[in-house]
Amino acid sequence: MTDAIRRHDPLVKSFASDNYAGVHPEILQAVALANEGHQTAYGEDVYTRALQEVFRGHFGPSAQAWPVFNGTGANVVALRAMTAPWEAVVCAESAHIHTDEGGAPERSAGLKLLTVPTPDGRLTPELIDTQAWGFGDEHRAQPRVVSITQATELGTLYTPEEVRAICEHAHQLGMLVHLDGARATNAAAALGVPLRAFTTDAGVDVLSFGGTKAGLMFGEAIVVLNPDAVRGLRYLRKNSMQLASKMRFVSVQFEALLAGDLWLRNARNANAMAARLAEAVRRIPGVEVPRAVQANAVFAILPAEVTQRLQKRFRFYTWNEATGEVRWMTAFDTTEADVDAFAAAVAEEMRAQA
Repeated sequence: MTDAIRRHDPLVKSFASDNYAGVHPEILQAVALANEGHQTAYGEDVYTRALQEVFRGHFGPSAQAWPVFNGTGANVVALRAMTAPWEAVVCAESAHIHTDEGGAPERSAGLKLLTVPTPDGRLTPELIDTQAWGFGDEHRAQPRVVSITQATELGTLYTPEEVRAICEHAHQLGMLVHLDGARATNAAAALGVPLRAFTTDAGVDVLSFGGTKAGLMFGEAIVVLNPDAVRGLRYLRKNSMQLASKMRFVSVQFEALLAGDLWLRNARNANAMAARLAEAVRRIPGVEVPRAVQANAVFAILPAEVTQRLQKRFRFYTWNEATGEVRWMTAFDTTEADVDAFAAAVAEEMRAQA
C-alpha cells in the first residue's frame, strides 16, 4: 500500500504543452516490467543494449543511441560533442536552443549561437549563408554546426528534400548538421515518412530524439548517425550530468515506444487533434489562425481580454504579447471531447467579448 494521494483532477486537460500530458499506459507497463530485480547501472543493462538495435531499425546500422534525461541535456551534450570551444552553431532565431534553454548551449557547452531570422522557423541554404562565413578569421567564432528543428517551434515541417538540401550545403562548407527532434515523431507522422527519411537518409549527422513529448515519463536520446561527427560523447554525457545510473528505466521506455507502432499512434492522435482544433476555431468569428497547422501546434490570435479569461479555464501560453498570438499544443492523450470543449470555451469567450 502507498500513502500517496492523487492531487489533481485527471479529467482536466490543458493545451499549453505536450509536456503536460501524463505517461502512456504502455510505457508505464514497460517500466514496471523492467523494475524487478537488479540490473547493471550506467547503461550496462540488458535494456540499453537491446535499445541499440531498436534505434538501428529506425535510423540504420550505424546509428548509436545515448539516452539522457531531458531535451536541453540532449542538445547541449550533442553540440558539445560536435564542436570545439572556438566554434559556433548556426540556428534559427526561434530555435529552442536559443529561446528556451536558458542559455545552456552557450553557457554549458561553451559555444556561440549564430542566429538567423526566419519567416516560419525553418532554415534554408541561403539563410544559413547569412551566418556561415568568416572561416579562418580568428576574430569570428567559427561556424561548425547547422542546427535545425523538426517540427519547428512555429509548428512547421521540413520535407526530407529540404533537409537534404541543408545537409548537402552544410557539408560542402565543411559543417555538420544537428537536428533537434523533440517532436520528430509528430513530423514523421504528419509527413507520412519513416523517421530516417529526414534524418539518416537526408544526411543529418546527429539527432536529439524526443521521448517525453511522445509519451515517456522522462528521457530523450542523442542518436549519432555519423560517428565521425562527434568526439568524447561518452565522457561529455557524464560531465554534463546526463548519465542516468538506472538507465534501464529510460531505455525500456524507448523500446516500448519504438519497437512497435506506439510512437506513430501517439503522434497521429496529437496531430489529428491539432487539425480538429484549428478547424473548429477557424469557424469562430474574430479568431485568426495565422500559421499553417502541420503537426500538433495551433497558433491563434485573440483579443488580450479573451486570452486572459481563457487562461483561467485552460492552461496555454501567450506566444507574442504584441500581436496577441497564442500557442495551443495537443498531445497523445488529447481526445475529440477535449478539443470540442476547448473550442466551445473559445467561442463562448469571443461572444462575451463582442
